[in-house]
Amino acid sequence: MCCYKLFYLVKISVGRTACNSFSIRTNLINFIVRQVIENDGFPMKFEAVTIKDIAKALGLSTSTVSRALRDSYEISPETKKMVMEYAEKINYHPNPIALSLKERKSRTIGVIVCEIANPFFSQVINGIESVAHDSGYNVIIAQSHELFEKEVRDLQYLTSRSIDGLIVSVSVETNDFSHLIDVYQKGLPVVFFDRIVNEIDTHKVIVDNYKGTYDATMHLINNGCRNIGTLTFASFLSITRERMAGYKAALADSNIAFDEQLIQHCKPGPYLNDDLEAAVKKLLRMRPVPDAILGLSDKLTTGCLRILKKENIKVPEDISLIGFSNSELTDLIDPPLSIIKQPAFEMGEISTRLLLQMIESKRPVTDFVTKVLTPELVINASSEYKRTLKKNDTVNA
Repeated sequence: MCCYKLFYLVKISVGRTACNSFSIRTNLINFIVRQVIENDGFPMKFEAVTIKDIAKALGLSTSTVSRALRDSYEISPETKKMVMEYAEKINYHPNPIALSLKERKSRTIGVIVCEIANPFFSQVINGIESVAHDSGYNVIIAQSHELFEKEVRDLQYLTSRSIDGLIVSVSVETNDFSHLIDVYQKGLPVVFFDRIVNEIDTHKVIVDNYKGTYDATMHLINNGCRNIGTLTFASFLSITRERMAGYKAALADSNIAFDEQLIQHCKPGPYLNDDLEAAVKKLLRMRPVPDAILGLSDKLTTGCLRILKKENIKVPEDISLIGFSNSELTDLIDPPLSIIKQPAFEMGEISTRLLLQMIESKRPVTDFVTKVLTPELVINASSEYKRTLKKNDTVNA
């Protein structure tokens, strides 16, 4: 076993190397033999390759290898080529910890979201990583699972990893922002998206939630709906307030009285499905029964459709349905789901660019912006149903 392993290691390390020097080839072979002997013939433990390892294998000084990897003019093209090809062959990468100590930057940003499985947040993360990768930054992602305590622990973990900045959408339970205010006041650049914190003066990236729900509600009203139920999360969230404002404005502009009983708040978490089912059934017990339901989040919208089907409610004939969702499968559902779609990928891109500006600025950033992106109303069969208006009902288009 030992002889075979030795032959194999030598073959992959020097068999196709561009090194023509006999002494360099000899150094490579001797280096590998020593590694096998020192490990008693057993496979070598994985250890990150360092500049010292390259220097030892090639018979060069560490300073020469370091300069060659930095493409220094002091090193000959032949030596640079030899070092670079060997570094690539053994999969050498600079030690990020050593670089962070030298540059006082980890070139890593932290991201806190409620749930990666949520299509909206997964698309935001894709946008974040696309910009971060192109800019030479790594991304560490943490999930709060809509729990305040988990969000606090996530923040503690990320800051202990010496991140250079943070992108965050707060959990549905978070109405105490002291943990975020603390790290921000200590100098950590922070950018908020979607669910933002108005108490912290920094960059924020949101969608026009007011317009999204206003347009969706008007669409339902223009199709004859008069009793529009709403499913939402906590009322103190910034997105809830904005979306409810758009809903109420559409009712007011159409001379329809706002009915508090049509608003059902659901609590996210492990029991969301049970809580959502109870909320939908409560709407179904109302008299008159709502002729439409507006979901103010992805899971509430798609979950509502599932529950209506379970209760043998025909959509849209009995109840029209529309709501926020970024799922790529909404047009494949039966019936295809009408949605308010957010530009999630773009939101991630913009958030990251703003954060990197803060991180790389040589002076403290004091001028902040709130980027407001426009959602897209996608009309499908779940809401495209004309209802006959009762006498004295009026609708303002």
